[in-house]
Amino acid sequence: MRYNRVYVDEPLAVGQAIKLPPDQARHLATVLRMAVREKVVLFNGDGFEYFAVIEEIQKKSMTLAIEKSEEKNNESPLNLHLIQGISRGDKMDLTIQKAVELGVQQITPLLSERCGVKLNSERMEKKLQHWRKIITSACEQCGRNSIPVLNSPVPVLQLHEIMNIDASYLLLDPHKGQSVRSLSAQDAFSLVIGPEGGLTDLENQYIQQHGGTAIQLGPRVLRTETAGLTAISLLQGLFGDF
Repeated sequence: MRYNRVYVDEPLAVGQAIKLPPDQARHLATVLRMAVREKVVLFNGDGFEYFAVIEEIQKKSMTLAIEKSEEKNNESPLNLHLIQGISRGDKMDLTIQKAVELGVQQITPLLSERCGVKLNSERMEKKLQHWRKIITSACEQCGRNSIPVLNSPVPVLQLHEIMNIDASYLLLDPHKGQSVRSLSAQDAFSLVIGPEGGLTDLENQYIQQHGGTAIQLGPRVLRTETAGLTAISLLQGLFGDF
């Protein structure tokens, strides 16, 4: 039986009574029309599912009692880190949502010279909060019980500061590079995806000088919101759990 899943940002335990905040309570009661004695699954990112029953529905809240818990691992054996050039509008939202569904463990927004999004620190923090909500919502939908990490934005020319020596760094280049199929098997990949205007020659050179391998996804030029998701799917098919 499939249960509605709800992310809760607090410790959970069997026997605990928990009160959902207004937004989540309203969604379950008004949008999904759930009633007292119906069951939902709660999760908080610790790798467990907590099965709870609705005990009380009020105007702006809902109280649930946790009856049991089960450890459930839906994570890919392939450690994927998406380093995504920030795109405009809802394109970044779509990329983050689908990357979570496809199994990435980390997402780092990438700042580059041709990035079309210019935000001050306050607006960037609001963006990060918005993207975190997209990540948890995607986990609710796809059944993940571990929450992917959303890192702070990093400029291209500072990528070496976060590079993991245990991961193979791949740079998607629409004009040159080897095929994904030619890659050697690895258990960790970091994908660098440029923004809508692409990376500059200097940025490309910097990434490759710091260990990045240029790859292509065929003869066609993909949009930034398509390229990363396509590469993740291919890597999951070759080395992951697809």
